[in-house]
Amino acid sequence: MVVTFGEALVDMIEMPDGRFAAALGGAVCNFTIAAARQGMQATYLNPLSADSFGQGFARLLARDGVLLGSPARSARPTSLAIVTLDADGSPSYVFHREGVADRDIRPGQARAALPAGMRLFHTGGLALVPDDIDATLDVIGAAASAGALISVDANVRPLVCGDLASYAAGVQRALAVADLIKVSEEDLLHLGYAGMAPLAAARMLLETLDVKLIALTLGAQGAVLLSRRACAAVGAPEGIRVVDTVGCGDSFLAGLVASLDSAGMLSAVALDEADAATLELAARYAVASASINAMREGCNPATAAETAAFLAQQPAGQDARAAQAA
Repeated sequence: MVVTFGEALVDMIEMPDGRFAAALGGAVCNFTIAAARQGMQATYLNPLSADSFGQGFARLLARDGVLLGSPARSARPTSLAIVTLDADGSPSYVFHREGVADRDIRPGQARAALPAGMRLFHTGGLALVPDDIDATLDVIGAAASAGALISVDANVRPLVCGDLASYAAGVQRALAVADLIKVSEEDLLHLGYAGMAPLAAARMLLETLDVKLIALTLGAQGAVLLSRRACAAVGAPEGIRVVDTVGCGDSFLAGLVASLDSAGMLSAVALDEADAATLELAARYAVASASINAMREGCNPATAAETAAFLAQQPAGQDARAAQAA
């Protein structure tokens, strides 16, 4: 079972005519839905609002078979993010996060809601801001003690916090207790690795943390999976017509986790032992999952069947390369 802890917020997305359309999202909630669509049993821990958006989230999660770890509704409103897209479809965000439903949970409540049988505990994004990081680390510790593999998506959003240095320090604290980390090139810049090539920065993270696997996403250039034993780099498929990139990172990580699970690699010991060929297959699957999402409006993650069909249409080996890590 995958258990997730973090934001469920509504993306108010700017349309070409200047109007805004509401899309239910949030990085952690998006990942939860994407993992469920990949066939994994998933539980979302945070409470949903009693407002109409919260009702929408409840229907959305239920449709994909996601269980609620906090079934009682919060009287607080649903979080909002104002999303504007540039000419390439890349999003920027302004957040409304004070007194909101997904933050209406104390660490003790979250610990008590952790279900038996967790194989992976995932968090990141807005759960790592300075006001919330201590609570998140508390829940991570409980999940790790219960035997779960810990996954953290840095997903740094500097506009959500006025003190970027404090924010980055909290993210680093979370990464330090993770087994699986996802970072983007932009995340690395915000975390203090400006002036370094992304892969070099990821290697430095690997050397300084007790992490088993780092997933580095590079947008149109694809992604790299990096462990102490092996490295696999996969380029983006050719001919992708990008609609927007909202939720692509979440879809990527869900695809990665699902692929590792299918290969029997969803444990700290297995990740330590993964070879380059195994990582290449997982990276190809994860990139395919993200690519399908990129061709759709908003976050609309692929199912396992859709991802398999997409991969079957790609020329074998055309977009991938793998090599042993130095």
